[in-house]
Amino acid sequence: MYELRRYLLLTLDPVHVGTGGYRLGRVDLSIAREPGTRLPKIPGTSLSGAIRQYAAYRYGKLTCAGQKGHCTQSSCPICYTFGYATGESGGHQGTVSIFDAHILLFPVHSMAGPVWVSTPTRLHDWGLITQRQGGLKDGEFVTSLDWNQPLNLGWLMLTRSSESMPTIGNVEGVASDQTKEAWAAITKRLILVTDKLFSQIVNSNLEVRTSVSIDPETGAAEERALFTYEAIPRAAWLLCDVVQDDYREGPRPWPNDRPVTRQAVKQNDTWQENSPAGRPIYPDPQNAEQPAKEDGREKGWRRPLDVVRAGLELAELLGLGGMGTRGFGRVRLIADWGPQGGGGR
Repeated sequence: MYELRRYLLLTLDPVHVGTGGYRLGRVDLSIAREPGTRLPKIPGTSLSGAIRQYAAYRYGKLTCAGQKGHCTQSSCPICYTFGYATGESGGHQGTVSIFDAHILLFPVHSMAGPVWVSTPTRLHDWGLITQRQGGLKDGEFVTSLDWNQPLNLGWLMLTRSSESMPTIGNVEGVASDQTKEAWAAITKRLILVTDKLFSQIVNSNLEVRTSVSIDPETGAAEERALFTYEAIPRAAWLLCDVVQDDYREGPRPWPNDRPVTRQAVKQNDTWQENSPAGRPIYPDPQNAEQPAKEDGREKGWRRPLDVVRAGLELAELLGLGGMGTRGFGRVRLIADWGPQGGGGR
């Protein structure tokens, strides 16, 4: 049993997911990139680690967030969703695969004001246009703007193509009217370029900052401690896939055909779920450390994908990647949906 969900993310701050070391060149601390295109990305490993930790916060299961101390219970959303390893039984593999987040729309300054840049290939692959455009050439652009003159994207000047702008579809799964309005506004300021040019535009318009290390004893800047680092800028739109692959046999912690019943009844001094037998409930009413509610609502989960979303929602407050103390990292979950043909429950 598997299911594919697609998550649309919006950066609220610059996001720096580093490569783990220094390099010579434009900046000292570079960010993670795709090897072939050299486009920045948020690796799935970074997403998975943060989502697991944040979901553990929400479900009151902090001991299950790290490498040790897992409860190993099938009713635990963290252990069941992300897996665990123990010295005795060897552990269990998780039931979700979280893939890299790739740039869909990239914000760039231009003479026409702020615009968002993408490519026909990316929009087609993510299901936002029905056909690729084969006539677009390097050095040209198509746009939804009323702009027929040459246009700069950062330092690069392009000419408008004779190709027509494709119709951009709506993003599925968007519940907020405010987000729908934001998406509609951005599609009116969209620039499409070739894939080759897109990589150059993105890498030329990343945010680069300079910082200095502070001596904790003196409170002043350390000598020769100046360094630069780059980041994906705020207002970038990214997409990532998450696949739920539940291979385990036996009763599940949730029913697959209807919402879980979240209330429990006490019978013979034991707690039982008043829904089909054999399905444990969560939170565990016998564990006082697990709060049953958050913001007045029960923290239920029907499947591992619910746990992923619960953790990802906290990235809007707690952020992803490094440089969090410098105001980096917040990412907002805009929408999630299941593409056609992506599997079934």
